[in-house]
Amino acid sequence: MAGKPKLHYYNGRGRMESIRWLLAAAGVEFEEKFIQTREDLNRIKNDESYMFQQVPMVEIDGMKLVQTRAILNYVSNKHNLYGKDMKERALIDMYAEGVADLNEMILVFPIQPPDVKETKLAEIKEKAKNRYFPAFEKVLKSHGQDYLVGNKLSKADILLVEALYNVEELDSSAITNFPLLQALKTRVSSLPTVKKFLQPGSQRKPPVTEKMLEEAKKIFM
Repeated sequence: MAGKPKLHYYNGRGRMESIRWLLAAAGVEFEEKFIQTREDLNRIKNDESYMFQQVPMVEIDGMKLVQTRAILNYVSNKHNLYGKDMKERALIDMYAEGVADLNEMILVFPIQPPDVKETKLAEIKEKAKNRYFPAFEKVLKSHGQDYLVGNKLSKADILLVEALYNVEELDSSAITNFPLLQALKTRVSSLPTVKKFLQPGSQRKPPVTEKMLEEAKKIFM
């Protein structure tokens, strides 16, 4: 029997958080090995296990996978979260890439210089409410189904709901005008595996704080 996947990353959200969400939604228990010191970071640069000398890296099924999208796609395929055919997978990938663009803006927001933070926050809110959320609302409205593709939970739904939570941390009213997105968030959040992941004490990571940024600087800068 294969062991639990082992996630190699620092003790924070970053690009690993979407992988945590996907594994948790699939009901997969996982272990984590955190980068906690400058020595840990230097070890990665000299360890062939870390292809391209980078993380996220996930040990799973005898492999050591890097590159976030490759990891997400493998987990999705393995746990039947990737559609039933090529057309559905293409749509799932398209939606997931849109979500990734939005999440990338949120990911780098905490490390923006103070003098541009207000501008960057306004940009995130504007694009979420006027570009990304209307597009996904339209998809759900176009077919009237519970999920984005094929009326079955997929990678795209899970990553979108993660993004909804992320944006709401910055703007609590972000999805007020999007009833279908609200319903999707409720539906996915109510799944037993996701509900467990959203509980305090889970392996879900908290929002970035100034203290966390200072600790990260000691490692990476």
